[in-house]
Amino acid sequence: MVELNGTLLAQIVNFLILVAILAKFAYKPLMQGLEDRQQKIADSIDSAERERREAEQLKLEYKQQLVEVRAQAQAIVEKAEKLAEENKEEILKAARAESARILKSVQEEVARERELALAQLKGEVVALSMAAATKIMKEKMDSEANAAIVADFIDKLDDKKIGGLPC
Repeated sequence: MVELNGTLLAQIVNFLILVAILAKFAYKPLMQGLEDRQQKIADSIDSAERERREAEQLKLEYKQQLVEVRAQAQAIVEKAEKLAEENKEEILKAARAESARILKSVQEEVARERELALAQLKGEVVALSMAAATKIMKEKMDSEANAAIVADFIDKLDDKKIGGLPC
């Protein structure tokens, strides 16, 4: 059984005074500290949530920009391919025109060379024929018959192919 004496009463009074002092001087600062800490944590959570939403918004913007950039890149590639195709056609057209011009030039050069060769050949044939005919005719004919034979020979040269070449 508990005896009620002066010591117990003094301890109770001391305890109550201690509780009152602690309530007055320690409880309020402790509670204020807890509230500050709670507010700080709530602010941090709000800040983190706000930053998360901003990050999500940035992510969406970046994705949209990425889609736009890919579309622009595809358009640039298509434009470059189209331009390359046009350049290819222009180059081929110019090459064909140059080829035709060169071919025509070569054909004209060949025709000129052939005409020159034929003229030289005719000259040589006439000279040789004249020499041969003169040699033969000196022995057997007079100069009028000799000239008629040579003229006839030259006329035949113009009508036929000489040496298998087309005239």
